[in-house]
Amino acid sequence: QVRLVESGGGLVQAGVSLRLSCAASGVTFSRYNMGWFRQAPGKEREFAAAIRWSGSSTDYADSVKGRFTISRDNAKSTVYLQMNSLKPEDTGVYYCAAKPGVYSRNFNYWGQGTQVTVSS
Repeated sequence: QVRLVESGGGLVQAGVSLRLSCAASGVTFSRYNMGWFRQAPGKEREFAAAIRWSGSSTDYADSVKGRFTISRDNAKSTVYLQMNSLKPEDTGVYYCAAKPGVYSRNFNYWGQGTQVTVSS
């Protein structure tokens, strides 16, 4: 059974950095593409970033490109999202996601989410 547990969210001021973590269990982590999505209040969930199972390639939404960095540690079965220069519009629930096989932005498994609130 796939289990994804996010941590690292919180309330921060605009301009600071925050790092999210997602610990995976119940999977052969190194075979899974991993991603981060977010959902702002009153809006649909949207893609933020992803990293291929090999770690050789990353994918970012235009809204976070240049500010967010996704990385993974296969030895720890953990994926990270380093968020710099945070803006109020980055506020939302951040979800970790996993997808085996060929990469696409259509992920199969989801964590419960962690809240990020950026104040102006």
